[in-house]
Amino acid sequence: MAAGQGHARRREAHVTPVILLAEAEKSAPVTDWPARIGWLVGLLLFIALVYWLMREGWKWRATLQSDIPELPAAPEETGPVKLTMSGRYHGSTTAGQWLDRIVAHGLGTRSLAELTLTDAGLEVERPGASDFFIPAAALREARLDKGIAGKVLTEGGLLVVTWAHGDKLIDSGFRSDHAAEHPAWVDTLNHMINDTEGAR
Repeated sequence: MAAGQGHARRREAHVTPVILLAEAEKSAPVTDWPARIGWLVGLLLFIALVYWLMREGWKWRATLQSDIPELPAAPEETGPVKLTMSGRYHGSTTAGQWLDRIVAHGLGTRSLAELTLTDAGLEVERPGASDFFIPAAALREARLDKGIAGKVLTEGGLLVVTWAHGDKLIDSGFRSDHAAEHPAWVDTLNHMINDTEGAR
């Protein structure tokens, strides 16, 4: 009989952990959906707030730059084409201040761009954004750089054109779909600038 009782105890000891495991599985915490939904709504509200602040900052900057005159349009007669480029327009800043973004007249909008250089100047066509034209007389310098308006690329990965508009000197950044084209643009633009300054 003692042997039977011992066998029963061993069987009970074996069954007890199984029962405890089943109870633990049954008592596993249920996902707290209200808390998760609340956290998600809070995150969305935070993102919306950041977006709104950025938008208001953009509008405020545009107001501060309201003294910048309208951008010139390309003339009907531009002369023979010297160079063309397909790529991206990365923005414009106050010359020498690569974080001082200019947003007036759509200059702050990054976009695809088609550049055409002629004797008359540099024409920038932008699908989905405002086109603009830089007269040859307004060109001041061209160089290779790596950053503008908060956009950082590899060294020499950006063509930066400095030009005068109203009382302001502006740096505009472009990147060709074929970066190997950049040096030819720098050489041609600076040659044009030197010729224009020599003719004054």
